[in-house]
Amino acid sequence: MLKKILKSYDYSLIAVIAMLSIFGLVMVYSASMAFAVQRYGVAPDHFFQKQRIFLLGGAVIFSLFAFFPYKIMKSTRFLVPMVLLSLAGLGGILVFGKVAGNAQSWYEVGGISIQPSEFAKLGVIIYLSAVYAKKQSYINEFNKGVVPPLMYLVAISVLIMLQPDYGTAGIIMLIAIFIILSSGMNWKNILKLIGIGTVLLTIFAIGFHDHIFSPERLERFTVLEDPFRDEQDEGFHLTNSLLAIGSGGITGLGLGKGVQKLGYLPESHTDFIIAVIAEELGILGVAFVLVCLAFIVLKGIRIGMKCKDPFGSLLALGISSMIGIQSVINLAGVSGMIPLTGVPLPFVSYGGSSIIQLAIASGILVNVSMFANYESKFKTKKAQTPPAPAVREPISVRR
Repeated sequence: MLKKILKSYDYSLIAVIAMLSIFGLVMVYSASMAFAVQRYGVAPDHFFQKQRIFLLGGAVIFSLFAFFPYKIMKSTRFLVPMVLLSLAGLGGILVFGKVAGNAQSWYEVGGISIQPSEFAKLGVIIYLSAVYAKKQSYINEFNKGVVPPLMYLVAISVLIMLQPDYGTAGIIMLIAIFIILSSGMNWKNILKLIGIGTVLLTIFAIGFHDHIFSPERLERFTVLEDPFRDEQDEGFHLTNSLLAIGSGGITGLGLGKGVQKLGYLPESHTDFIIAVIAEELGILGVAFVLVCLAFIVLKGIRIGMKCKDPFGSLLALGISSMIGIQSVINLAGVSGMIPLTGVPLPFVSYGGSSIIQLAIASGILVNVSMFANYESKFKTKKAQTPPAPAVREPISVRR
């Protein structure tokens, strides 16, 4: 039994996740050396050592969830505490949270910052996947099968927007849309949800008009036209990001030899780490990251399509959509295609909450893959094996 389970794991997926995480650790060291000394007056390897600890802890957590049967998370005993804990964590941060980057999004515990909204993303994926999997028999009954699960989504999104963190709230909504589109719901109900969502967002935008459409936030859109026009103020982040990307060429300046990270590029080890990769390792380094991320996302979608269990299928699709959406938003923001949102690049950027959340998510994805492979390889084979022919007793011949 154990031998069959071990054979069912997707080791190519595990290997790519490990490679990308280790690559990210190396780039965090390169990107943060000057930042650690200049801004915080600590050792050059300060952020590298912290990220290393996060990754080691993440490896243990990944292993646990890779072996932990994902179907247990569908039970009410798991879902109810998860829902209550996520709501309490996001609600409490509005009172006890630490303010950083104009948002009250972190708890400070023993010198470690914890961002509960990162874990809320995964909570929404698990909850919507579990509930819509259970409601498959009446998924198209709008009032009974469609609306109730969305109450949790609305509550989570509002609490995150009040921090305010519109980027994370938007990501959660996009993930939810992807799960809803994959749940088997008909287009009539999907169009109803689009209408209701539009009305709710309009009401929220009107109520918080002064904050959402403040001059500072609107400047993030106007700066996209020509970031070099105001390169010392609003265009500072994007200008230095584009300079880093443009100076790398095909092979880059060499690992550790980047210039923009030396006090010019803010948050070089978090939001803008791909710009450092482009400058130091060129197009080849960026291509490595993109291929790894694409492999993980496409593999997750394939797992979701292959899995016969509705819960496992929606889980895999939700997790892969989260990784894909965050990657696109980070890359688009750093390259000036959309306004900067402060979204980290999965598996590469520095950040404890992000690393631990991704360890849990990717562990679940690997576990779903294992169950899907086990069922297709062994259970199907067993069911298709024809019964052995009955052995007929020899007929005794009377003399």
